Amino acid sequence: MNRLTRITSILIQLQSKKVVTAKEIADRFEISLRTVYRDIKTLQEAGVPIGSENGIGYFIVDGYSLPPIMITEEEANALIVSEKLISNQGDASLIKDFNSVLIKIKSVLRSFEKENITKLENRITPSLKKEVFESNWLSTIQKSITNTKVLEIAYHSIYKDEQTLRKIEPLGVYYTDKAWIAIAYCRLRKEIREFRLDRISRINPTFETFDYQHDFSLSKYFSRFTESS
Repeated sequence: MNRLTRITSILIQLQSKKVVTAKEIADRFEISLRTVYRDIKTLQEAGVPIGSENGIGYFIVDGYSLPPIMITEEEANALIVSEKLISNQGDASLIKDFNSVLIKIKSVLRSFEKENITKLENRITPSLKKEVFESNWLSTIQKSITNTKVLEIAYHSIYKDEQTLRKIEPLGVYYTDKAWIAIAYCRLRKEIREFRLDRISRINPTFETFDYQHDFSLSKYFSRFTESS
């Protein structure tokens, strides 16, 4: 990768997150921290308003934006693969959101790239699953996690064969080979529980908020099971 391409890619990376560390940039492009500092300085001298905080990272000043980003054919192909995988995982809200993004991305492709995408769409498929538990709540739960909003759900328990109304504080989500699972603090049971999304019959977002647990991560959560086995 030449320097011009790398600097442009660094600018795109800076726009992808609120704050990006020099190490993240160095690891992605396999360059030294010294090279990162030089590239950031080049962008600043070109007029890009990049701020920095010692020990935290770099950020783009609010209000700055680039023209629509052009993507390569290889990147578009990767999106088509992702679309096929997502369409086979069972959650209608995720499929709808991703398809909306994909349409916007396709709109900036050149004519021959659009033709190639059409060819690829009919020549690739994920493994065909005999059974997928369908749901439609992933988008709402993701939004709840980022906005720390309490959700009221109607949940059907297979073990007791009963439906309960409970309020939950979503902490994370993961996908098994058949279904999406939400990890959340359950106010009814007063502990962290797992909820299969296909067993939720209704979700009502509330105006209540909960404290964002900064120390929670899926890697820590799953490590508890590894240590106990």
